[in-house]
Amino acid sequence: MDKSIKIAFIGLGVMGGPMTGHLARAGFSVAAYNRSPQRADSWRKTWDQEGLEVAFADTPANAAQGADVVCICVGNDEDLASVTTSTGGVLEAMSEGALLIDHTTTSSDMARRLGGVCAERSIAFVDAPVSGGQAGAQNGRLAIMCGGSDEAMARATPVMEAYAKSIVHVGPIGAGQTAKMANQMCIAGILGGLSEAIRLAQGAGLDLDKTYEAISGGAAQSWQMDNRWATMANDEFEFGFAVDWMRKDLGYALDEAKRLGLSSPISSLVDQFYAEVQASGGSRHDTSSLISRLPKAKS
Repeated sequence: MDKSIKIAFIGLGVMGGPMTGHLARAGFSVAAYNRSPQRADSWRKTWDQEGLEVAFADTPANAAQGADVVCICVGNDEDLASVTTSTGGVLEAMSEGALLIDHTTTSSDMARRLGGVCAERSIAFVDAPVSGGQAGAQNGRLAIMCGGSDEAMARATPVMEAYAKSIVHVGPIGAGQTAKMANQMCIAGILGGLSEAIRLAQGAGLDLDKTYEAISGGAAQSWQMDNRWATMANDEFEFGFAVDWMRKDLGYALDEAKRLGLSSPISSLVDQFYAEVQASGGSRHDTSSLISRLPKAKS
């Protein structure tokens, strides 16, 4: 893709900030917007130190003015609406033929509705939620699951390659969000079992390093086990993907399952467990803090 194209990135959080930086490093012309001026200033200083050129705007619409591609990574359905279809949103400024890539994890209904608004304005749209957490964003190693037309995907892929390790076109608009729901359901189930397994090993007095070595080489191996076993065993949770965010994502997943007439008892149960973690003050802890609700065996 022509690196002279103009890209606007809306949302400079723990995911969007690093993603924006990767676009600038790749040589794209980038403008950015964040609702919190303090966070925008922090990123400005970081990128200035690195010699990256990123322009900053005071509204989403101003960031999107003249942009060929607009990328968004905010919190939820309401946040997405506020920076797209509301007054001052990007759709006020985007021209016909432009491309909107949404990396927010939303409901699939929101993706379809936004896709419809874009179609009315002759703007291409891809719903492209990401997985890989803060580390994946920082290292440019995100997994991106996408919904949209073949034509929109062909245009979006070279942009997303700046911060992705894998990009999969799952299906039409909304399919990316539904795939992300499946992703979060898998993570929730894995962490539930991993929490109980660690408590079992601790209660039996096993060497946890040896136990991890023994089981991580077989069918039980997972990303969560490889990256969270030690921190879960040590009750370290001040990092990573927050419980608040996981509950938001599981809420979308459970709503979609209900809409489809499906039962999701495990995901529902783990969601309730996360509600307990929130109630105990762990809202901003990593999702691996699920183990914190399980007491250790009495010695």
